[in-house]
Amino acid sequence: MARIAGVDIPKQKRGVIALTYIFGIGKSRAQRILEEAKVDPNKKVSDWDDSDVSGVRNAVSQFTIEGELRSQTQMNIKRLMDIGCYRGVRHRSGLPLRGQRTKNNSRTRKGRRKTVANKKKVTK
Repeated sequence: MARIAGVDIPKQKRGVIALTYIFGIGKSRAQRILEEAKVDPNKKVSDWDDSDVSGVRNAVSQFTIEGELRSQTQMNIKRLMDIGCYRGVRHRSGLPLRGQRTKNNSRTRKGRRKTVANKKKVTK
């Protein structure tokens, strides 16, 4: 396995796909990195030589990835929560924050259903 940016990328996959295992690198950014490092995107990681790996490492080091990106994202969310804006309030209460309906859907954000029993009517 080649180790890039603290992540073991899989050997058996093509370079473009293997780079997407790094948090913060998608398919288009992976293509750009391999183009900059002058590595064939269809070449498998196991076929890379040392110069290819070092070129990819240098290209990847220019981007904010992995732990630094995660902490930056968390800081942005914390800032929204601290200033008390709508998005921050929705983050705090664990609800969807981009205008989605919550009456029927949004189970991913709300979690499992919490069934509330009906109040029984008093019979005379």
